[in-house]
Amino acid sequence: MTARAVPGSTDHVVVVGAGFAGLAAALHLAGRGREVTVVERQPWPGGRAGRLDVDGFRVDTGPTVLTMPDIIDEAFAAVGETSSHRLELRPVDPAYRAMFADGSAIDVHSDAERMVAAVRDFAGPRQADGYLRLRRWLTRLYRTEFDGFIAANFDSPLSLLNARLARLAAIGGFRRWDTMVKRYLSDPRLRRVFTFQSLYAGVAPQHALAVYAVIAYMDTVAGVFFPSGGVRALPDALAAAADDAGVQFRYGSTVTALERSGSRITAVHTDDERRIACDAVVLTTELPQTYRLLGRRPRRALPLRAAPSAVVLHVGCRAAPSQTAHHTILFGAAWEQTFTDIVERGRLMADPSVLVTRPTAGDPALAPAGRDLLYVLAPAPNLASGDIDWSRIGDAYAAGLLDVVQDRLLPGLRDDARLLHVDTPADWARQGMVAGTPFALAHTFAQTGPFRPANTVRGLDNAVLAGSSTLPGVGVPTTLISGRLAADRVTGTADRRAATLDLKAGSR
Repeated sequence: MTARAVPGSTDHVVVVGAGFAGLAAALHLAGRGREVTVVERQPWPGGRAGRLDVDGFRVDTGPTVLTMPDIIDEAFAAVGETSSHRLELRPVDPAYRAMFADGSAIDVHSDAERMVAAVRDFAGPRQADGYLRLRRWLTRLYRTEFDGFIAANFDSPLSLLNARLARLAAIGGFRRWDTMVKRYLSDPRLRRVFTFQSLYAGVAPQHALAVYAVIAYMDTVAGVFFPSGGVRALPDALAAAADDAGVQFRYGSTVTALERSGSRITAVHTDDERRIACDAVVLTTELPQTYRLLGRRPRRALPLRAAPSAVVLHVGCRAAPSQTAHHTILFGAAWEQTFTDIVERGRLMADPSVLVTRPTAGDPALAPAGRDLLYVLAPAPNLASGDIDWSRIGDAYAAGLLDVVQDRLLPGLRDDARLLHVDTPADWARQGMVAGTPFALAHTFAQTGPFRPANTVRGLDNAVLAGSSTLPGVGVPTTLISGRLAADRVTGTADRRAATLDLKAGSR
């Protein structure tokens, strides 16, 4: 079934926002012969993949974990390029180091043989065999759901009623994530390694649909990557490719209004008094801003539910021991309680579990000589579920998180650590993010696939949405896909895989 596309002329498309979704949409539209103008409020591309430079530290204020390089390749392929011509993307190995409250630790490798050996040493041969079976299931899950569930437009829930849905149900895709992982792994520590990603989806693993275990496939099987120059190098490269393909960028310009004629948007207006005429518009703005521009609220039987938020610290410190991993997950003893605290009770974690990223492990030039850069992420309640005065407790909570990292990972960290920047839920809210969360809407059943806010707008023929609050959802790969899905709505579906394969063959 072919999803509907914008009727009438689509010669000139305005894309609002130069985040990953907007950049992907611009590349796909330009590759299909459209004139494209991107309007971005910041002086640079990236959207939530923000940046901050402080005294020689090059800080990425958004995502730090990049997966699925094939989806990145697809965006470049839309304009006849390959990512390797624009970007040095290096594999991160181990993808993660998981450290537990009992003092045990395991390195997570995407290579099957190395991971089997690691699991065998960590938990014995039965768990190693279970890991292999889990890996096969995750791979089957990804292959079954990608084209028909993740990377497809839906006109209605009826679009799901097909043979692919039946196959997805048959392999347990609509059971609970935690339940499916328990089929293969009995060691509770290992189960955490393959279910903690549900926090990104905004749902506890015992409540999350198993279809979202595909996130575990992305980082534990497909692998984790890091670009030379930091994560900001990716939007910079995408924008440069788009610019060379003829896309016009207007940075430092905020869209303030949409001009309408009947059921069509005919122009966008900006705060610098520009009027940009258009035949279609792609909105990648934060959801509250999107609804303000459209002058409407969603009509849904159930209110939208935001994902949990996070507190993120950016820390400059003396050089860490060389064996410190690029990504380390410090699991607290009360892991299961974490979800109850954050999601159900709107409280701070009683026993924090945190992600510590050391981007200077991948590129030492991101910090001054002899120094390291750390990114510490602690899940937290969003502003809708919790009643926390961040202006009052923010500094003390940040200091407490530094203590956690010092006690569990880097002894002596506090001796010379410099807190470069902190983002709390209140700060995310000031950036326009719904309920103060950078993870957008939770992936509950009622906000999954065709039940997620649509990327079309009722009553408007030529307005399309993209980004983490629409389908397919949260994360760098999925927002890149959302940009391509928005382009498909404008032009009709293109044969994207053929173009990607042709370019890869030509570059060999």
